[in-house]
Amino acid sequence: MQLSQRIDSGDQALLLAVDAALAEAARRSGPWLVCRPGCTPCCMGPFPITPLDAHRLRRGLAELAARDPQRAARIRQRAAAARNEDDEPCPALAPESGLCELYAARPIICRTFGPSVRCGSGGLGICELCFQGASDAEIAACEVDIDPDDLESALLKELEQTTGARDDTLVASALAG
Repeated sequence: MQLSQRIDSGDQALLLAVDAALAEAARRSGPWLVCRPGCTPCCMGPFPITPLDAHRLRRGLAELAARDPQRAARIRQRAAAARNEDDEPCPALAPESGLCELYAARPIICRTFGPSVRCGSGGLGICELCFQGASDAEIAACEVDIDPDDLESALLKELEQTTGARDDTLVASALAG
């Protein structure tokens, strides 16, 4: 199996695990979780993404370009024009709808905004709009482990060993090329 196929296959397994964990987090969170399509505060400003996220975004953009070249071109234009300022929307965010145009290919960090999940630093991350009035115990009861088998680390290591990609980047940088 070629590198790209191995990475893509492993990435699909990672996304299935992450999405299943987040579905459980959403179920546990119930009304505390206010994130909905079109809610975009977490889509503003630059934020780091992994080389695996960048690979996935570029693949998603290529797939979109095959289906809808004009839409893909608009994303590339927004990415190229990005100034990486705090109030600037992510280049994948459609200005008309507030929806992610590369939703299926979105980075892991984008998938985890909102629910109660542990960050790489060990801290508990939640959206400032969610869990309003919830106690620490109520928030902790909603927590899930998004990657219990550490699939992402193994994929990042393989990607680095085979391509040299190891440094985080920004969404705009990944999509501008």
